[in-house]
Amino acid sequence: MANWKEYRLGDVCKKIGSGATPRGGGDTYLENGDYALIRSQNILDFQFSYQGLAFISKEQAEKLNNVILEERDILLNITGDSVARVCQVPKGILPARVNQHVAIIRPDKEILNPEFLKYYLLNPLSKDYMLMLSSSGATRNAITKGMIENFTISAPDLITQTEIAEILSSLDDKIELNNQIIQNLEALAQALFKQWFIDFDFPDESGIPYKSSGGEMVDSELGEIPKEWKIGKLCNVIEFSNGYAFNSMELMDNNIGDCYHVFKMGHIKKGGGLNANGTKSYFEKGKTLKIQRYVLKKGDLLMCMTDMKGNVALLGHTALMNEDDKYIVNQRVGLLRPKNEIGINYPYLYILTNNTDFIEDLRSRANSGVQVNLSTAEIKNSKILIPQKKINNTFDSVVMSFFENIFSITKENEELINLRNTILPKLIPGELKISDVQILEPV
Repeated sequence: MANWKEYRLGDVCKKIGSGATPRGGGDTYLENGDYALIRSQNILDFQFSYQGLAFISKEQAEKLNNVILEERDILLNITGDSVARVCQVPKGILPARVNQHVAIIRPDKEILNPEFLKYYLLNPLSKDYMLMLSSSGATRNAITKGMIENFTISAPDLITQTEIAEILSSLDDKIELNNQIIQNLEALAQALFKQWFIDFDFPDESGIPYKSSGGEMVDSELGEIPKEWKIGKLCNVIEFSNGYAFNSMELMDNNIGDCYHVFKMGHIKKGGGLNANGTKSYFEKGKTLKIQRYVLKKGDLLMCMTDMKGNVALLGHTALMNEDDKYIVNQRVGLLRPKNEIGINYPYLYILTNNTDFIEDLRSRANSGVQVNLSTAEIKNSKILIPQKKINNTFDSVVMSFFENIFSITKENEELINLRNTILPKLIPGELKISDVQILEPV
Protein backbone atom coordinates (compact mmCIF):
# COMPACT_ATOMS: atom_id res chain seq x y z
CA MET A 1 0.00 0.00 0.00
CA ALA A 2 3.05 2.26 -0.05
CA ASN A 3 2.00 3.79 -3.38
CA TRP A 4 -1.69 4.14 -2.53
CA LYS A 5 -3.08 7.66 -2.33
CA GLU A 6 -5.87 9.22 -0.34
CA TYR A 7 -8.62 11.04 -2.20
CA ARG A 8 -11.49 13.19 -1.02
CA LEU A 9 -14.51 12.21 -3.13
CA GLY A 10 -15.51 15.81 -3.64
CA ASP A 11 -12.15 16.40 -5.34
CA VAL A 12 -12.20 13.37 -7.66
CA CYS A 13 -15.87 13.12 -8.64
CA LYS A 14 -17.51 14.95 -11.51
CA LYS A 15 -20.98 14.54 -10.03
CA ILE A 16 -22.37 14.07 -6.53
CA GLY A 17 -26.03 14.84 -6.02
CA SER A 18 -29.55 13.55 -5.47
CA GLY A 19 -32.78 14.08 -7.36
CA ALA A 20 -36.38 14.81 -6.45
CA THR A 21 -39.86 13.33 -6.59
CA PRO A 22 -41.82 14.80 -9.51
CA ARG A 23 -44.64 17.17 -8.52
CA GLY A 24 -47.70 15.04 -7.91
CA GLY A 25 -45.69 12.19 -6.39
CA GLY A 26 -46.79 8.64 -7.06
CA ASP A 27 -49.80 9.82 -9.07
CA THR A 28 -47.41 10.80 -11.86
CA TYR A 29 -45.67 7.42 -12.05
CA LEU A 30 -46.16 5.24 -15.11
CA GLU A 31 -45.96 1.46 -15.41
CA ASN A 32 -43.87 1.87 -18.54
CA GLY A 33 -42.21 4.84 -20.15
CA ASP A 34 -39.10 6.25 -21.72
CA TYR A 35 -37.59 7.48 -18.42
CA ALA A 36 -37.03 5.30 -15.37
CA LEU A 37 -37.22 6.93 -11.92
CA ILE A 38 -34.87 5.12 -9.57
CA ARG A 39 -35.88 5.11 -5.90
CA SER A 40 -34.35 3.72 -2.73
CA GLN A 41 -36.26 0.44 -3.07
CA ASN A 42 -34.37 -0.24 -6.29
CA ILE A 43 -30.96 0.03 -4.60
CA LEU A 44 -29.76 -3.19 -2.99
CA ASP A 45 -26.19 -3.88 -1.98
CA PHE A 46 -24.29 -5.21 -5.02
CA GLN A 47 -27.36 -5.35 -7.24
CA PHE A 48 -30.10 -3.25 -8.76
CA SER A 49 -33.68 -4.36 -8.14
CA TYR A 50 -36.23 -3.84 -10.91
CA GLN A 51 -39.07 -4.63 -8.51
CA GLY A 52 -41.28 -1.57 -8.13
CA LEU A 53 -39.34 0.39 -10.75
CA ALA A 54 -41.33 3.49 -11.69
CA PHE A 55 -41.34 5.50 -14.89
CA ILE A 56 -42.04 9.16 -15.58
CA SER A 57 -42.97 11.22 -18.61
CA LYS A 58 -40.52 13.17 -20.74
CA GLU A 59 -41.91 16.41 -19.30
CA GLN A 60 -41.28 15.24 -15.74
CA ALA A 61 -37.81 13.98 -16.66
CA GLU A 62 -36.84 17.34 -18.13
CA LYS A 63 -37.51 18.93 -14.74
CA LEU A 64 -34.84 16.62 -13.28
CA ASN A 65 -32.13 17.31 -15.83
CA ASN A 66 -29.66 18.02 -13.03
CA VAL A 67 -29.66 14.33 -12.12
CA ILE A 68 -29.30 12.65 -15.52
CA LEU A 69 -27.74 9.24 -15.04
CA GLU A 70 -24.81 7.94 -17.05
CA GLU A 71 -23.40 4.46 -17.51
CA ARG A 72 -21.25 3.22 -14.60
CA ASP A 73 -22.62 5.83 -12.15
CA ILE A 74 -22.65 4.71 -8.51
CA LEU A 75 -26.04 4.80 -6.74
CA LEU A 76 -26.16 5.37 -2.98
CA ASN A 77 -29.23 5.33 -0.75
CA ILE A 78 -28.99 8.39 1.48
CA THR A 79 -32.08 8.30 3.74
CA GLY A 80 -34.22 5.96 5.82
CA ASP A 81 -33.80 2.34 6.79
CA SER A 82 -31.99 1.46 3.56
CA VAL A 83 -29.35 4.19 3.98
CA ALA A 84 -25.83 3.32 2.74
CA ARG A 85 -26.95 0.65 0.28
CA VAL A 86 -24.81 0.78 -2.84
CA CYS A 87 -25.05 -0.53 -6.39
CA GLN A 88 -24.29 0.62 -9.92
CA VAL A 89 -26.49 1.77 -12.78
CA PRO A 90 -27.52 -1.43 -14.59
CA LYS A 91 -27.15 -1.83 -18.32
CA GLY A 92 -30.19 -1.06 -20.42
CA ILE A 93 -32.02 1.20 -17.97
CA LEU A 94 -31.00 4.58 -19.41
CA PRO A 95 -32.36 7.20 -19.79
CA ALA A 96 -33.18 7.48 -16.10
CA ARG A 97 -33.40 9.87 -13.16
CA VAL A 98 -33.21 9.45 -9.37
CA ASN A 99 -35.41 10.81 -6.61
CA GLN A 100 -34.31 12.66 -3.47
CA HIS A 101 -33.50 9.48 -1.55
CA VAL A 102 -30.79 8.37 -3.99
CA ALA A 103 -27.43 10.02 -4.64
CA ILE A 104 -25.44 9.77 -7.86
CA ILE A 105 -21.68 9.48 -7.47
CA ARG A 106 -19.77 9.85 -10.74
CA PRO A 107 -15.99 9.58 -10.31
CA ASP A 108 -13.43 11.05 -12.67
CA LYS A 109 -12.55 7.89 -14.59
CA GLU A 110 -8.99 9.05 -15.12
CA ILE A 111 -8.45 8.89 -11.36
CA LEU A 112 -10.98 6.42 -9.94
CA ASN A 113 -12.33 3.27 -11.55
CA PRO A 114 -16.12 3.40 -10.93
CA GLU A 115 -16.33 -0.31 -10.12
CA PHE A 116 -13.45 -0.03 -7.65
CA LEU A 117 -15.27 2.86 -5.95
CA LYS A 118 -18.48 0.82 -5.80
CA TYR A 119 -16.71 -2.03 -4.04
CA TYR A 120 -14.86 0.40 -1.80
CA LEU A 121 -18.20 1.77 -0.59
CA LEU A 122 -19.50 -1.80 -0.17
CA ASN A 123 -16.58 -2.73 2.06
CA PRO A 124 -17.99 -3.33 5.58
CA LEU A 125 -15.68 -0.68 7.07
CA SER A 126 -17.00 1.92 4.63
CA LYS A 127 -20.57 0.80 5.24
CA ASP A 128 -20.16 1.10 9.00
CA TYR A 129 -18.67 4.56 8.60
CA MET A 130 -21.54 5.74 6.38
CA LEU A 131 -24.09 4.34 8.82
CA MET A 132 -22.36 6.18 11.66
CA LEU A 133 -22.46 9.42 9.67
CA SER A 134 -26.12 8.92 8.78
CA SER A 135 -27.17 8.62 12.41
CA SER A 136 -25.12 11.56 13.68
CA GLY A 137 -27.59 14.31 12.86
CA ALA A 138 -31.36 14.42 12.50
CA THR A 139 -33.84 11.92 13.90
CA ARG A 140 -34.02 10.12 10.54
CA ASN A 141 -30.92 8.48 9.14
CA ALA A 142 -29.49 10.59 6.33
CA ILE A 143 -26.26 11.06 4.41
CA THR A 144 -25.81 14.57 3.06
CA LYS A 145 -24.02 15.73 -0.07
CA GLY A 146 -21.35 17.30 2.12
CA MET A 147 -20.73 14.00 3.91
CA ILE A 148 -20.22 12.24 0.59
CA GLU A 149 -17.91 14.96 -0.69
CA ASN A 150 -15.78 14.75 2.47
CA PHE A 151 -15.59 10.95 2.38
CA THR A 152 -11.91 9.99 2.02
CA ILE A 153 -10.77 6.82 0.31
CA SER A 154 -7.39 5.19 -0.21
CA ALA A 155 -6.70 3.78 -3.68
CA PRO A 156 -3.83 2.38 -5.74
CA ASP A 157 -3.01 3.38 -9.31
CA LEU A 158 -5.78 3.11 -11.89
CA ILE A 159 -4.48 -0.13 -13.38
CA THR A 160 -4.47 -1.86 -9.99
CA GLN A 161 -7.92 -0.45 -9.21
CA THR A 162 -9.21 -1.99 -12.42
CA GLU A 163 -7.61 -5.36 -11.66
CA ILE A 164 -9.19 -5.44 -8.18
CA ALA A 165 -12.57 -4.44 -9.61
CA GLU A 166 -12.36 -7.15 -12.29
CA ILE A 167 -11.78 -9.88 -9.67
CA LEU A 168 -14.84 -8.85 -7.69
CA SER A 169 -16.92 -8.15 -10.79
CA SER A 170 -16.17 -11.63 -12.15
CA LEU A 171 -17.89 -13.08 -9.09
CA ASP A 172 -20.87 -10.72 -9.37
CA ASP A 173 -21.15 -11.45 -13.10
CA LYS A 174 -21.36 -15.17 -12.40
CA ILE A 175 -23.95 -14.56 -9.66
CA GLU A 176 -26.02 -12.44 -12.05
CA LEU A 177 -25.75 -15.04 -14.82
CA ASN A 178 -26.94 -17.70 -12.37
CA ASN A 179 -29.86 -15.49 -11.35
CA GLN A 180 -30.88 -15.18 -15.00
CA ILE A 181 -30.77 -18.97 -15.40
CA ILE A 182 -32.94 -19.34 -12.29
CA GLN A 183 -35.45 -16.81 -13.64
CA ASN A 184 -35.59 -18.66 -16.97
CA LEU A 185 -36.16 -22.02 -15.28
CA GLU A 186 -38.91 -20.55 -13.10
CA ALA A 187 -40.52 -18.97 -16.16
CA LEU A 188 -40.49 -22.33 -17.95
CA ALA A 189 -42.11 -24.03 -14.97
CA GLN A 190 -44.78 -21.33 -14.72
CA ALA A 191 -45.49 -21.50 -18.46
CA LEU A 192 -45.98 -25.26 -18.27
CA PHE A 193 -48.20 -24.88 -15.19
CA LYS A 194 -50.36 -22.35 -17.04
CA GLN A 195 -50.63 -24.56 -20.10
CA TRP A 196 -51.61 -27.65 -18.10
CA PHE A 197 -53.63 -26.36 -15.15
CA ILE A 198 -55.08 -23.02 -16.27
CA ASP A 199 -55.50 -23.45 -20.03
CA PHE A 200 -56.06 -27.23 -19.54
CA ASP A 201 -53.89 -28.11 -22.51
CA PHE A 202 -52.01 -30.89 -20.76
CA PRO A 203 -51.15 -33.83 -23.05
CA ASP A 204 -53.93 -36.39 -23.24
CA GLU A 205 -53.37 -40.12 -23.66
CA SER A 206 -52.44 -39.51 -27.29
CA GLY A 207 -50.02 -36.75 -26.35
CA ILE A 208 -52.10 -33.93 -27.85
CA PRO A 209 -53.34 -30.83 -25.94
CA TYR A 210 -56.51 -31.76 -24.05
CA LYS A 211 -58.84 -28.75 -24.22
CA SER A 212 -57.83 -27.31 -27.60
CA SER A 213 -58.29 -30.74 -29.19
CA GLY A 214 -61.84 -31.05 -27.86
CA GLY A 215 -61.29 -32.69 -24.49
CA GLU A 216 -64.50 -32.90 -22.45
CA MET A 217 -65.03 -30.10 -19.90
CA VAL A 218 -67.55 -30.00 -17.05
CA ASP A 219 -68.93 -27.22 -14.87
CA SER A 220 -67.62 -26.75 -11.33
CA GLU A 221 -67.67 -24.08 -8.62
CA LEU A 222 -64.31 -22.87 -10.01
CA GLY A 223 -65.56 -22.75 -13.58
CA GLU A 224 -65.14 -25.30 -16.35
CA ILE A 225 -62.63 -28.04 -15.59
CA PRO A 226 -61.58 -31.24 -17.37
CA LYS A 227 -63.78 -34.25 -16.82
CA GLU A 228 -62.55 -36.51 -14.00
CA TRP A 229 -60.76 -33.59 -12.29
CA LYS A 230 -62.03 -32.64 -8.84
CA ILE A 231 -62.36 -29.59 -6.63
CA GLY A 232 -60.70 -30.08 -3.26
CA LYS A 233 -59.10 -28.13 -0.47
CA LEU A 234 -55.47 -27.25 0.05
CA CYS A 235 -55.47 -29.39 3.20
CA ASN A 236 -56.17 -32.43 1.00
CA VAL A 237 -52.67 -32.23 -0.48
CA ILE A 238 -50.55 -30.64 2.28
CA GLU A 239 -49.80 -30.89 5.95
CA PHE A 240 -50.00 -27.44 7.54
CA SER A 241 -48.49 -26.07 10.74
CA ASN A 242 -47.81 -22.63 12.16
CA GLY A 243 -44.26 -21.57 12.92
CA TYR A 244 -42.84 -21.75 16.42
CA ALA A 245 -43.32 -18.78 18.77
CA PHE A 246 -39.76 -18.11 19.81
CA ASN A 247 -38.99 -16.02 22.86
CA SER A 248 -36.98 -13.08 21.51
CA MET A 249 -34.40 -13.68 24.25
CA GLU A 250 -33.71 -17.12 22.73
CA LEU A 251 -32.66 -15.70 19.37
CA MET A 252 -29.16 -14.52 18.51
CA ASP A 253 -28.00 -11.92 16.01
CA ASN A 254 -24.84 -13.87 15.19
CA ASN A 255 -24.18 -17.46 14.25
CA ILE A 256 -21.95 -18.85 16.99
CA GLY A 257 -21.73 -22.20 15.20
CA ASP A 258 -24.06 -25.20 15.15
CA CYS A 259 -27.11 -22.93 14.80
CA TYR A 260 -30.26 -22.88 12.74
CA HIS A 261 -31.17 -19.82 10.70
CA VAL A 262 -34.58 -18.61 11.86
CA PHE A 263 -36.98 -18.34 8.91
CA LYS A 264 -39.08 -15.17 9.19
CA MET A 265 -41.49 -13.34 6.89
CA GLY A 266 -38.59 -11.28 5.55
CA HIS A 267 -37.25 -14.43 3.93
CA ILE A 268 -40.21 -14.40 1.52
CA LYS A 269 -39.92 -12.21 -1.56
CA LYS A 270 -42.70 -10.02 -2.89
CA GLY A 271 -44.43 -12.14 -5.51
CA GLY A 272 -43.03 -15.30 -3.94
CA GLY A 273 -39.61 -16.87 -3.66
CA LEU A 274 -36.84 -17.30 -1.13
CA ASN A 275 -34.94 -14.25 0.07
CA ALA A 276 -31.81 -15.74 1.64
CA ASN A 277 -30.74 -12.24 2.69
CA GLY A 278 -33.70 -11.78 5.01
CA THR A 279 -33.39 -10.78 8.66
CA LYS A 280 -30.56 -12.71 10.29
CA SER A 281 -31.52 -14.49 13.50
CA TYR A 282 -30.13 -17.75 14.84
CA PHE A 283 -31.14 -20.46 17.27
CA GLU A 284 -28.85 -23.06 18.81
CA LYS A 285 -29.45 -26.55 17.45
CA GLY A 286 -28.99 -28.12 20.88
CA LYS A 287 -32.17 -26.40 22.05
CA THR A 288 -34.44 -27.81 19.34
CA LEU A 289 -35.08 -31.32 20.66
CA LYS A 290 -38.71 -30.53 21.55
CA ILE A 291 -39.40 -28.45 18.45
CA GLN A 292 -37.70 -30.58 15.81
CA ARG A 293 -40.88 -30.60 13.72
CA TYR A 294 -40.28 -26.91 12.91
CA VAL A 295 -36.93 -27.65 11.25
CA LEU A 296 -37.33 -27.19 7.50
CA LYS A 297 -36.69 -29.67 4.72
CA LYS A 298 -36.00 -29.21 1.03
CA GLY A 299 -39.34 -28.79 -0.74
CA ASP A 300 -41.14 -27.18 2.20
CA LEU A 301 -43.32 -24.17 1.37
CA LEU A 302 -43.33 -21.18 3.71
CA MET A 303 -46.32 -18.83 3.58
CA CYS A 304 -46.53 -15.28 4.91
CA MET A 305 -49.55 -15.06 7.26
CA THR A 306 -49.35 -11.41 8.36
CA ASP A 307 -48.96 -8.11 6.54
CA MET A 308 -49.55 -4.39 7.02
CA LYS A 309 -53.08 -3.24 6.20
CA GLY A 310 -52.02 -0.19 4.23
CA ASN A 311 -49.32 -1.99 2.23
CA VAL A 312 -50.21 -5.62 1.61
CA ALA A 313 -47.31 -7.06 -0.37
CA LEU A 314 -46.31 -10.43 1.05
CA LEU A 315 -49.54 -11.86 2.46
CA GLY A 316 -50.21 -15.37 1.16
CA HIS A 317 -47.07 -15.64 -0.95
CA THR A 318 -44.76 -18.57 -0.44
CA ALA A 319 -41.05 -19.30 -0.52
CA LEU A 320 -39.63 -22.69 -1.43
CA MET A 321 -36.99 -24.17 0.86
CA ASN A 322 -33.98 -25.34 -1.13
CA GLU A 323 -32.03 -27.38 1.43
CA ASP A 324 -32.43 -29.57 4.49
CA ASP A 325 -31.82 -28.71 8.13
CA LYS A 326 -30.62 -25.12 7.70
CA TYR A 327 -33.71 -23.18 8.86
CA ILE A 328 -36.25 -23.40 11.64
CA VAL A 329 -39.56 -21.61 11.05
CA ASN A 330 -40.78 -18.68 13.15
CA GLN A 331 -44.37 -17.76 14.07
CA ARG A 332 -46.68 -16.04 11.57
CA VAL A 333 -45.08 -18.08 8.83
CA GLY A 334 -47.09 -21.09 7.76
CA LEU A 335 -45.31 -24.36 6.94
CA LEU A 336 -46.89 -26.28 4.05
CA ARG A 337 -45.44 -29.74 3.50
CA PRO A 338 -46.71 -31.76 0.49
CA LYS A 339 -48.44 -35.05 1.26
CA ASN A 340 -47.73 -36.22 -2.31
CA GLU A 341 -50.30 -39.02 -2.09
CA ILE A 342 -51.76 -38.21 -5.51
CA GLY A 343 -48.60 -36.98 -7.20
CA ILE A 344 -48.97 -33.31 -6.22
CA ASN A 345 -45.54 -32.21 -5.07
CA TYR A 346 -43.85 -28.93 -4.25
CA PRO A 347 -43.37 -27.65 -7.87
CA TYR A 348 -47.15 -27.64 -8.43
CA LEU A 349 -47.87 -26.19 -4.98
CA TYR A 350 -45.21 -23.48 -5.18
CA ILE A 351 -46.49 -22.16 -8.49
CA LEU A 352 -50.13 -22.52 -7.40
CA THR A 353 -49.71 -20.61 -4.13
CA ASN A 354 -48.06 -17.68 -5.90
CA ASN A 355 -50.63 -17.60 -8.68
CA THR A 356 -52.58 -14.31 -8.83
CA ASP A 357 -56.03 -15.93 -8.62
CA PHE A 358 -55.03 -18.02 -5.60
CA ILE A 359 -53.49 -15.02 -3.80
CA GLU A 360 -56.50 -12.76 -4.46
CA ASP A 361 -58.95 -15.38 -3.19
CA LEU A 362 -56.88 -16.08 -0.08
CA ARG A 363 -56.48 -12.39 0.76
CA SER A 364 -60.22 -11.84 0.36
CA ARG A 365 -60.70 -14.17 3.33
CA ALA A 366 -58.08 -12.56 5.58
CA ASN A 367 -58.92 -10.93 8.92
CA SER A 368 -58.33 -7.20 8.73
CA GLY A 369 -57.37 -4.91 11.61
CA VAL A 370 -54.25 -2.85 12.12
CA GLN A 371 -52.62 -5.83 10.47
CA VAL A 372 -54.03 -8.24 7.90
CA ASN A 373 -53.88 -11.85 9.07
CA LEU A 374 -54.53 -15.21 7.48
CA SER A 375 -56.01 -17.86 9.72
CA THR A 376 -54.88 -21.47 9.61
CA ALA A 377 -58.43 -22.56 8.77
CA GLU A 378 -58.77 -20.22 5.78
CA ILE A 379 -55.43 -21.33 4.36
CA LYS A 380 -56.26 -25.03 4.72
CA ASN A 381 -59.77 -24.52 3.29
CA SER A 382 -58.56 -22.79 0.11
CA LYS A 383 -60.27 -24.49 -2.83
CA ILE A 384 -57.97 -25.94 -5.45
CA LEU A 385 -58.14 -28.10 -8.54
CA ILE A 386 -57.07 -31.68 -8.04
CA PRO A 387 -56.08 -33.28 -11.36
CA GLN A 388 -55.73 -36.99 -11.96
CA LYS A 389 -52.72 -38.65 -10.36
CA LYS A 390 -51.12 -39.65 -13.68
CA ILE A 391 -51.19 -36.02 -14.86
CA ASN A 392 -49.67 -34.84 -11.58
CA ASN A 393 -46.92 -37.44 -11.81
CA THR A 394 -46.10 -36.47 -15.40
CA PHE A 395 -45.97 -32.76 -14.55
CA ASP A 396 -43.81 -33.50 -11.52
CA SER A 397 -41.37 -35.62 -13.51
CA VAL A 398 -40.83 -32.78 -15.99
CA VAL A 399 -40.76 -29.76 -13.70
CA MET A 400 -38.95 -31.32 -10.75
CA SER A 401 -35.69 -31.23 -12.74
CA PHE A 402 -36.12 -27.47 -13.20
CA PHE A 403 -36.32 -26.94 -9.46
CA GLU A 404 -33.46 -29.32 -8.70
CA ASN A 405 -31.33 -27.20 -11.05
CA ILE A 406 -32.58 -24.05 -9.31
CA PHE A 407 -31.61 -25.49 -5.93
CA SER A 408 -28.13 -26.40 -7.22
CA ILE A 409 -27.55 -22.98 -8.80
CA THR A 410 -28.85 -21.21 -5.69
CA LYS A 411 -26.34 -23.16 -3.61
CA GLU A 412 -23.56 -22.18 -6.00
CA ASN A 413 -24.58 -18.54 -5.69
CA GLU A 414 -24.42 -18.73 -1.91
CA GLU A 415 -20.87 -20.03 -2.19
CA LEU A 416 -19.93 -17.28 -4.67
CA ILE A 417 -21.43 -14.61 -2.41
CA ASN A 418 -19.54 -15.97 0.58
CA LEU A 419 -16.31 -15.94 -1.45
CA ARG A 420 -16.89 -12.38 -2.62
CA ASN A 421 -17.76 -11.20 0.88
CA THR A 422 -14.63 -12.89 2.21
CA ILE A 423 -12.11 -11.45 -0.23
CA LEU A 424 -13.65 -7.98 -0.67
CA PRO A 425 -12.59 -6.62 2.76
CA LYS A 426 -9.06 -7.88 2.07
CA LEU A 427 -8.69 -6.81 -1.57
CA ILE A 428 -10.05 -3.30 -1.17
CA PRO A 429 -7.55 -2.18 1.51
CA GLY A 430 -4.69 -4.07 -0.19
CA GLU A 431 -4.31 -6.80 2.45
CA LEU A 432 -4.74 -9.52 -0.20
CA LYS A 433 -2.52 -9.54 -3.28
CA ILE A 434 -4.12 -9.68 -6.70
CA SER A 435 -1.75 -12.46 -7.68
CA ASP A 436 -3.23 -14.62 -4.89
CA VAL A 437 -6.74 -14.49 -6.36
CA GLN A 438 -7.89 -16.35 -9.46
CA ILE A 439 -10.35 -14.35 -11.57
CA LEU A 440 -13.53 -16.31 -12.22
CA GLU A 441 -15.08 -15.82 -15.63
CA PRO A 442 -18.82 -16.42 -16.19
CA VAL A 443 -19.50 -19.56 -18.22
